[in-house]
Amino acid sequence: MKLKYLFLSFVLIAFTGCDADLDSMEGMPVFVDIDSGDADFERFVAIGASVTAGYTDNALFQAGQMNSYPNIMAGVMAHANGGEFTQPYANDNVGGLLLFGNQIAGPRLFFNGAGPAPVSGTPTTEVSDIMSGPFSNLGVPGAQALHLLAPGYGSMAGLMIGQANPYYVRMASSDGASVIGDALMQAPTFVSVFSGGNDALGFAVSGGTSALTTPAAFDFAFGTTMAMLASSGAGGIVSNIPDVTTIAYLNTVPYNSIPLDAGTAQMLNGGFAPYNGGLQLLAMMGMISASEAASRTIVFAAGQNAVTIEDDDLTDLSALGLPNYRMATADDKIVLTAMTFLGTTVGGNPTLINGVSVPLADNWVLTASEVAEAQAAVSSFNGTIQGLTSQYGWALFDAYATLNQVVGPGLPMDDFVMTGDFVMGGLFSLDGVHPTARGNAAIAKLMLEAIDAHYGSNLSDVPLDIGDYPTNYPDGL
Repeated sequence: MKLKYLFLSFVLIAFTGCDADLDSMEGMPVFVDIDSGDADFERFVAIGASVTAGYTDNALFQAGQMNSYPNIMAGVMAHANGGEFTQPYANDNVGGLLLFGNQIAGPRLFFNGAGPAPVSGTPTTEVSDIMSGPFSNLGVPGAQALHLLAPGYGSMAGLMIGQANPYYVRMASSDGASVIGDALMQAPTFVSVFSGGNDALGFAVSGGTSALTTPAAFDFAFGTTMAMLASSGAGGIVSNIPDVTTIAYLNTVPYNSIPLDAGTAQMLNGGFAPYNGGLQLLAMMGMISASEAASRTIVFAAGQNAVTIEDDDLTDLSALGLPNYRMATADDKIVLTAMTFLGTTVGGNPTLINGVSVPLADNWVLTASEVAEAQAAVSSFNGTIQGLTSQYGWALFDAYATLNQVVGPGLPMDDFVMTGDFVMGGLFSLDGVHPTARGNAAIAKLMLEAIDAHYGSNLSDVPLDIGDYPTNYPDGL
């Protein structure tokens, strides 16, 4: 299938028997065929979770949805016989959700000059106002791989008992519908699948307190999804899962983010002296190793100090009156939201300092051992994704390698270099997890390149400049 796309380029044309005036030909309009190759983009459906939906700045709102990577891709596919792409738009640009008038999700964030802050305005998107589909964008914030198969995941009755998803309730075709069922009922000719991230992401952003999906459960869910899609005759592209431990949400707050003067450090050391002494005594008795006693010892000094944390992986000494405390190391990851209270006092008491004399609870820190758990899970999930994508002959977008480049040397694209830096890096929005509009454009561009390489299309010849997409939205839109 071919359509003509008009754009400006430099042209060299050789005329037989005459010389061409090349200077006069610069900037001439030239028609280039945009060919779908072996793919068919007539009915494009996108399946996934929050990134697919266009969730950004900690909310789902109209501008973010308009700049979702599937919507950007669909705009390009329209030049190769792609059809209409529909999305379940929120009511406003405030973000947030209401359920029978009660707010269940807060408004989006904006940068107020100092950091992220909620926008002014009140959410107006009411979950119980069921939208009429079908919808090409079936991205459901919060969904895991198994949820895409679950009948009733969009049931209002299920939502009232915590067994359904409010974002899917708004757009499900029926109370008993499933995401995969709503995709297949549209007879898609091309599908993008970006799922499974929440199977590891929830564990990571909760500091390891939420459960990781087991490899067996993921293999079943993703395998069933791919088998159902492939049996429909559709083609498509699958994204693997990035290393969820590299996101800005877990790599912005330094482990040694506590500044102390000499007097405060001395006061704190006096408070921890009994704890440190108890560790030494138990080490002498052989109840813990000398190395564990050293790793648990808490000592402060003037200058920057490591955060004090709880760590359930330490030997349980609670029966002896010693808690599981230690100082964080560079291998631990403090969650972004801890920045709002680290170093503040509890009730104005100068001896009770959050993250210092009052250690961070487990949910505020992804420890080194939990980082390894999350990375092992992602590795397993990605092995399954790669195998099934190859088995069914679909294209693969390597989101894992892409994010590693972003947080490593940086990702050059158009006139920019995207990095993993919070706020200023260009990729991560103000929630530290989801991409900006510019990040979505970069994802779309890379996915289109992967589609071209696999299916022989040339979607990438349609100009798409990530600089045309913002990295932040103002308070008022």
